[in-house]
Amino acid sequence: MSKKQKTVKVEEPMVQEVTIEPTKEQLKELPLETPKNTWELKDRMYFLKGNIKPLSYAIRSSSIYWFDEEKGFERELKYCQNQKTPFVDEMKGEQRLEHIIFRSGTLFVPREQQTLQKLLSLYHPHNGQIFLEYEPVKEAENEMEVLEMEADALLAARNMDIDMAEAIMRVENGSKVAEMSSKELKRDLLIFAKKQPKLLLDLANDENVVLRNFGIKATEMGILVLSTDQRTFTWGSNNRKLMNVPFDEHPYSALAAWFKTDEGMEIYSNIEKRLN
Repeated sequence: MSKKQKTVKVEEPMVQEVTIEPTKEQLKELPLETPKNTWELKDRMYFLKGNIKPLSYAIRSSSIYWFDEEKGFERELKYCQNQKTPFVDEMKGEQRLEHIIFRSGTLFVPREQQTLQKLLSLYHPHNGQIFLEYEPVKEAENEMEVLEMEADALLAARNMDIDMAEAIMRVENGSKVAEMSSKELKRDLLIFAKKQPKLLLDLANDENVVLRNFGIKATEMGILVLSTDQRTFTWGSNNRKLMNVPFDEHPYSALAAWFKTDEGMEIYSNIEKRLN
């Protein structure tokens, strides 16, 4: 008679999971995460720079080279409609070269034509030189910058005192500002701010503009005299020489800089009393 076998149950030892965090030194040695491909599948529009709109304009579609940073050499490019890549070294089979033609200054490339899109947007050497890709977001950003600058210029022109307005408009209109009324000056200043906002803001921040205008007014009134060769400023009353204009400098820019010197500040105060 056989004995019954006893089943012995063996309990497995409990294993506790331990998470080990890498040290700062180990983290530094880890490879950086490869950035995701940001290329977007979408229809793209390209246009010729300079608002040029000929009936047709062809750009190079072969004998193009692009330096590959990863591979370390130049790779030949061409546009073949029957190929899935613009790189010649990756092409397979027959290569049917296609022309790249802008019609009336623009070229529309649908999302299905990825070979042409990538050639134009990523690799073509004439991108940024002859043509550009239309990017609505960038266009909006550029327009916002222009509009904000225009608003700043108009606000600066509106709040500008009449002396500064005269100084700036003299840069634009010359000596005829002396015959303009204050309202005419303000009107022309606002128009100038709208047309050339950056220039107006630059001039408004240029401390020499007022000094140049001051020197021009003193010369127009005969307090100062600029020699015919535009090399010397003298007193109008006694023809005494005040300063020599350095070579290759504008006479009134040199005069404005001279007004900041010790001698020039005394002359400036003297002229200011006469103008008032």
